[in-house]
Amino acid sequence: MASIGHVAVGMALGRYETGTGAPWRRRVAEMAFLSLLALLPDADVVAFALRIPYAATWGHRGASHSFVFAAGVALGVAALARWKGESATRWGLLALAAVGSHGILDTLTDGGLGAALFWPVSNARVFAPVRPLPVAPIGAGMLSARGLYVSGVEFLVFLPAWVYALWPRKARAARSVQVP
Repeated sequence: MASIGHVAVGMALGRYETGTGAPWRRRVAEMAFLSLLALLPDADVVAFALRIPYAATWGHRGASHSFVFAAGVALGVAALARWKGESATRWGLLALAAVGSHGILDTLTDGGLGAALFWPVSNARVFAPVRPLPVAPIGAGMLSARGLYVSGVEFLVFLPAWVYALWPRKARAARSVQVP
């Protein structure tokens, strides 16, 4: 899967977290942070450079795409949120949704080996019963006609998330208080 869908999920989660009353800088920062979390499992592409086979536990779409990995990151984010005086529960759940969505979305693609969602219980790579998303070429292959096609399909599929995240909303006007 190209990164367009993963970023859209992070952006939508960031918009949800900040609502309409937050300053635009905070909204942008939270959207960026949650988008990075949604992309985090794909840091495993470094395995290709390290000559780790795709099908290996630490290969692409392996352990980093699991629910256990998502939970571990969520616990780390929750601890950081508590340290910063924010709601640990809220931030932990947002992080779990962002990172956990990655593996689930990758199971919706029509290629590759699937995602190891249930690692360490099982190293099996799984796909969803329905796979509507075309698999993205890796690396420079994204600069091909196939990469453009995959990006277009993902953009259309995730358009509702992009609209939700980026549609301008008016802040609620504060009620004026009249002093007698």
